[in-house]
Parts: sequence; structure tokens; C-alpha cells
Amino acid sequence: MKITKKRNGQNIAAKAFGFLLLNAICISMVQCNPRNSNVNNQTDSQDSIDFVETQLTSDATGHFLNQRQAFSPDGKWLVYDTRNDETKIGENASIQLVNVETKAVKTIYKLENQTVFGPGTGAVSFHPSQNKVVFIHGLMNASEAHPYGFTSRFAMQVNLDKANKAEPMEARDVNEPFTKGALRGGSHAYSYSADGQWVSFTYNDQVVALASETNPEVHDLRTVGAFIVDEKVAIDGTGDDENFDGTSFAILLAEVKANPQPGSDEISKAYEEGWVGNDGYTKLEELGQKRALAFLGDVVSLAGEKVTEVFISDIPDDIQGLMTSVTAGTQTTLPSLPEGVKQRRLTFTTANKYPGVQGPRQWLRSSPDGDAIYFYQKDEEGIVQIHSISPNGGLIKAVTTNDFSADTTFGLSSDGKYLAYGAKESLYVTAVADGKTTLVLPAPSTSTNQLSNINWSNTGHTIAYNRMVAHNGEAFYQLFTLEFSTLLTH
Repeated sequence: MKITKKRNGQNIAAKAFGFLLLNAICISMVQCNPRNSNVNNQTDSQDSIDFVETQLTSDATGHFLNQRQAFSPDGKWLVYDTRNDETKIGENASIQLVNVETKAVKTIYKLENQTVFGPGTGAVSFHPSQNKVVFIHGLMNASEAHPYGFTSRFAMQVNLDKANKAEPMEARDVNEPFTKGALRGGSHAYSYSADGQWVSFTYNDQVVALASETNPEVHDLRTVGAFIVDEKVAIDGTGDDENFDGTSFAILLAEVKANPQPGSDEISKAYEEGWVGNDGYTKLEELGQKRALAFLGDVVSLAGEKVTEVFISDIPDDIQGLMTSVTAGTQTTLPSLPEGVKQRRLTFTTANKYPGVQGPRQWLRSSPDGDAIYFYQKDEEGIVQIHSISPNGGLIKAVTTNDFSADTTFGLSSDGKYLAYGAKESLYVTAVADGKTTLVLPAPSTSTNQLSNINWSNTGHTIAYNRMVAHNGEAFYQLFTLEFSTLLTH
């Protein structure tokens, strides 16, 4: 098969071999010399396909995608922050959009009081069906004495259809008496559920963190939770830059303990969460579970070693019951989990040669039907592969069997058929059905590097991602898209 591949406006003729992927033909480039034994080696087809990579941005600033939900509902825009360093959310002032067709850029939110100490903005996600975004926002009174940090940030939502109106999604109340539904510290890593009615987050509590500095019996532990969208929260006390109302009610969804019992299912940390299914999943007894959140949890093995496993929390349908059954927390304890939330461990890998979830930083993904949760784990040779587990538990299944380790986060296509990820600056796609891997974009021969933040469009098969590109002796995160819908459906 002959492919015309365009990079940065230049055409490069590249030969590739075609193979069958779920009744669709994918392509692997011969000249790229793929190292994966599963990359197909069949004979050339007679077809000709345009295979187009587009660089959307080029100016001398950062353009940093979130690791998921970067595309607008209609697929025409990408949302990003202007960091040029992943660790510098606290120093970033702007949230922007770029049009994937015209490359036009819009600033939708900008802080006027930004300093190196905060407030800071970043890690922005698009609503799946509305023109809204949510992102991390530091406290407005950030200063050298009280800079942006894990426990001093909140969720801000911007409505693009209402003149970019910005409102805290998260209510915050760090003064007694605390308020039910308000958080008390720092949330981040937001992800909308498929219906847009919930937003998950990872959380650190400021009140408990401060208590832990003087009380050895108190521990600052990371956990996960979710906002119930449009269930407004008005705080009990006086509002200011650190205490304010929010548009959504927050609940925690994972129980964490400072010193888990070795060999038990207790966890000291919950993080890197993801929603299960577009409409939940089906339990073994053929009952539907409408809402569930999967997350990573750190257990302690019988040998006393920390091991990261996959967990799930099933969430009851009764929203009013969820909101009324929680507590607001105390000076030394987190807000309580709602009644009826059921937390379960799904993977049991402490006896493996390479135990636990491993590999690059990752967020769990789920198939649209909720039947599979995907994560990285090492195989018996120590190679980082994508694996899956049912939300009902059971056997772990290897999805990839590559002879190289992935080194970026991975993304799942909206139809659930393909996984995309990077390794040594090359971009690969694996068909979920048969595990066959395709090198879709080789490592560039130019000075671009740091492939990261791979996002699939909400429909079709377009991928967006970051690379750093050299510019006048410096390097900046730029945005790229790769369109290969024809390639995956030809």
C-alpha cells in the first residue's frame, strides 16, 4: 500500500503494509523499521491513502493538553493551557482554544494577577456534549507565603456559550463549621462522565494536611471523588478568596487509611481515576450499575511492600441519599463517603514477578460498554503492556504483547476499538479486538521530542498530542493532530 504522509506541510512518500483490524485495514510503515513483532508484514495493497499529521500551533509559548477530554464536543476545537513545563500549573495564567481546521486561537480565560506563586490554571477538560470546560484553578489570594499547591486549588468551569462566564464548580470551606458538599483543599485531574452529569477528581485535604503537621496520628492522604453537577452548594460561613460557593456537590468515593493491613484490600492512596462505561456496566447477576468510578489504590502486600492495584467504587443512583448521608469532615478527618458506595479491589497481583500497575503515569480508561478497564502492567519479561480487567473482577487480560515498553499515557478511541500510546517518540495504535499493533507515526527526524498527552476525538479517529519543538534555541510544547479515519475504516 502506498501512503502519502504530510508532516508540517511537506509530503513524504512512505510505503506501508496493510493488515486486517476488526474488519478494517490499518497500516504499518516499512521504512520506520518497527520493533514490534506484532506489526504486520503482509504484502502491499494497491490502494492509496492520505495520511496527514498537522501542526496546529507554532508560537513561542507552551500549549499543554490535558491527558483526556481535550476535544470539543463537535471535534472542531482543542482546549489547552499555556504551560511549557508540566509542573508549572501554579505559574500559568491562560486557558486557550485552537481550531483544528483553521488553526485560529482563542483565549477563553486569563488571570490578571498571575505571579510565580499563583493563582495558576491548567489541566483543562471539555464537557462531552456542551461548550463548557473545567480546569484546575489556584486560590485567588495566592502569595509567596501561601503559594499554589496540592491543597490550595479548586475546580473552575467556564461556559463558552455565555461569554466565557467562569464559576467555581467546587465549593470550598476550610473554616468550621464545615459545609456538606464543599471540599476543603485541593482537587485536580477532572474528568466528565459520558453524560456530563458528574465530574471526577483526585483530592488532597488542606484541613487534614495542616493537622498532620502537628499531630502524628493524623495523615494527609490522597483520595478520589466526584462532583454532582448542578447541585449547588452554598457554604455556611462567610465567603472570601479561600471559602466560596460552588455550582456542584462534592462527594468522596474511596476510603483510604494511613497504615493498611498487610495482605488486605485497605489502601493508603487512591488516584488516577476514570469513569466506567458510557452508561456504567453490567454486573455478574445481570443487573445494571449506572455509575462507577475505577481508580488506582496502593495496598501493602504480606511482604510489607507497597503495590498499586485497580479498584472500583459503585455509586448508588439515589442522588439525594448520597448528599444527605455524608458528613463535612472534622479538623482531623476527611468528609465521609456517602452511604451505599461499595469499594472493591479488582486486581490481585502481589505474587506476580512484577506486581502491581506499573509503567508511565496513567489514568484508567474504560470501554464504552463498561466491560473492560485498561491499565499498564509489566509482563513476565518486564515490558510495559496494556492490560484489562472486568469491573466484575476475574482474570487480567493482556491487550498488547509488544517487544517494547510504552512510555506515555494511553488513550482509547471513542468507539472503544483502538488504543494509542507512544514509545521512544513513536506513536502506536493497537486494535483491542486482536491486540495487533501498528506504528502509525515514527519518531521524527527533526528536533521535536517529548510525545505526550495523546487524546482521541469524540467521534472518528483523529488523535491530538503534544510534542516539544525547537524555536530560536528554545523548545516549546506544540499541538499536533493526526487524522487517520480512512486508514482505520478503509
